Amino acid sequence: MKTRFVLIAIVLLALVFGLSTLTVAKEYIPGSSLKVGFIYVGPIGDLGWTYAHDEARRICEDVFPWLETVYVESVPEGEEGLFIDKLILEEDCDVVFTTSFGFMDGTLDAAQRHPDKIFAHCSGFKRNANMMTYMADFYQIYYLNGLMAGALTKSHKVAYVGAFPIPEVKRHMDAFAIGVQEVDPEAELHVRWIYEWFSPTAAKEATEALIADGCDVFAFTEDSPTVVQVAAESGLPSFGHYSPMYNFGPEHVVSGQIAHWEAIYLDFLAKVYAGVYTARNLAEVNYWWLLKEGAVEIGAKPGMLINPVHEDELRAVTVNDPILGTINVWDLVMKRLEQMSDASMVVDPFQGPVYDRKLNLRVPQGLRMSEFELTTMEWAVEGIVGPWPGEP
Repeated sequence: MKTRFVLIAIVLLALVFGLSTLTVAKEYIPGSSLKVGFIYVGPIGDLGWTYAHDEARRICEDVFPWLETVYVESVPEGEEGLFIDKLILEEDCDVVFTTSFGFMDGTLDAAQRHPDKIFAHCSGFKRNANMMTYMADFYQIYYLNGLMAGALTKSHKVAYVGAFPIPEVKRHMDAFAIGVQEVDPEAELHVRWIYEWFSPTAAKEATEALIADGCDVFAFTEDSPTVVQVAAESGLPSFGHYSPMYNFGPEHVVSGQIAHWEAIYLDFLAKVYAGVYTARNLAEVNYWWLLKEGAVEIGAKPGMLINPVHEDELRAVTVNDPILGTINVWDLVMKRLEQMSDASMVVDPFQGPVYDRKLNLRVPQGLRMSEFELTTMEWAVEGIVGPWPGEP
């Protein structure tokens, strides 16, 4: 009997030692090959948000010889946990990127279940010792696009097709509306929500409804070029979203927002490889990268900031700026781009005074919104027309 207890004790010690060794082995060793998994909310061929992330993933693989990547596409929000576990337990990934706001809580849960792995969540604000956040944000570019939209509208009705009413999309709509009204104080921004990230059918229906309402310039958050195509069919200008969309309306795409997610991915993964970032020191790591960091670009396509087809129209409209004086919209956009790309960011779209559409002062004179206020933004600025779920 005594011998039996000794054998059991030896087996238990071996198991404990083995599990301990296994746990240590799971943690990434700096300088070794790195396997990274990506969780996408849409298909990689959506030509919008997911396409831009996947293009960045491929760039990273081309740049880093020690990097291997895998991805899962079209993952419904709320089901990300299952796919994260598969990437870790079956694919043996060292790092997992989750690329949708709605993946935030599931990513945090997974980070707590797998404390020896590294996680990065896009567009959220919750972090952990092994989970950082990141965002290549477009609010500055939406403001620049809004300046142009304000110059191009004839009906004083500009349109926005929105995916989901989350802070990110609301922030972009608000910045766009501020730009529109800076040029055309009479203009309104008419909003339609489709409650889909990728739905060409819903985007088409919303665009057609907004055209019927008299809107004549279009922006959107939906991961296909549908809004651009439908607007072009009616001869109306629009702004591309997340990926270059010039080819879907060469005569009608004015400009747009182009993401360079690779700027963030390359920087973060290089630091993981070097051992700068580990599964123990990410609680305060947040990439909030804008124009000045090169994470985003304004343009109808790379190298074309503004479609020259619209240059004469934009130069024909002027505004009176308290500092710049009388300036045409083409030059104003270029000046604002220069100012916001500078390290000092001497100008910001949400620079007070800014009022919401209930006429509450949200940003006092001389102040700007903080990053936290921007990333948790729920209110609508003056001039926005339409439903606004969660409006305080």
